[in-house]
Amino acid sequence: MGIQRIESATYSIDDLDACVRFFDDFGLFQVERTEEHAVFETLTGQSLHLDTEPGPLLPGPVEPGPTLREIVWGVDTREELERLVAEVRRDRAVREDAAGVFHTVDETGFGVGLTLARVKNADVTPRPANAPGSVARWNKPLGALTRAYPLRMCHVALNIPKAGKDEAVAFYTGRLGFRAVDVVKPMGVFMQAPGDDDQHTMLLCHRPDKAGVNHIAYEVPGFDDVIEGGNHMIERGWREARKLGRHTIGSNVFRFLHAPCGGRVEYAADMDRVDDAYETRVHETTPPHHIWTLRTHRDAADAPA
Repeated sequence: MGIQRIESATYSIDDLDACVRFFDDFGLFQVERTEEHAVFETLTGQSLHLDTEPGPLLPGPVEPGPTLREIVWGVDTREELERLVAEVRRDRAVREDAAGVFHTVDETGFGVGLTLARVKNADVTPRPANAPGSVARWNKPLGALTRAYPLRMCHVALNIPKAGKDEAVAFYTGRLGFRAVDVVKPMGVFMQAPGDDDQHTMLLCHRPDKAGVNHIAYEVPGFDDVIEGGNHMIERGWREARKLGRHTIGSNVFRFLHAPCGGRVEYAADMDRVDDAYETRVHETTPPHHIWTLRTHRDAADAPA
């Protein structure tokens, strides 16, 4: 089948202590720490690498300051891995490291890695919900979650220049087997990995007309985790980047936070799942960013203090 998921993400950073504190508060699990780098994991075994001295296999940064340097994609079989590596090698260098990761670079300059997926099973128990005619919770009052623990990195969004945007998308669709699920002509292309059933696994966004990290989204079990996870981050002193809402494309509930590693991170839940029967949608104009976002009377210009 091919690429199943994001296997790892690597950032080059300035302040390791701040990044470690951020992702500990965010709910990832630290598995390694030195003076120069730290590694965190999700519950399903994906890894986040934070490096003040990035290794030689990474391409140069696409933007100044802390930023995303590489996404490594997990592939289901050795045969598919070899096929994808051969496909990429047709016109660019590929280097293998000691861990069996094949490193190259995409059209924009982001690092791209390919390796065998090593998925851990996570015990996922979303909170049961009640409604008339559909009762899933009897005699079990709910308590506070207090914070969130992400299950997995579910998608990555990268900013790219408008010049060459079609070639940038074609690298992923033509070489790596992604398919476009929503083409938003003024903004970007949402793509799904062949082994993923999320509505999108990545977004190449040309709207800002510059290269850089936009965000990585982390799936949590449910709506409450999005809310309480974001509340916990704010209590810990981190800054929210968007109000709580539900996206139009993908339908997932979201909450964004500014991250000291560069760009933003997103708590996400309840994204659309789609299969091959879902036909690519082409949008001549950009759909609304969200179906809804949190509003109060305080949002009005004449609201009392």
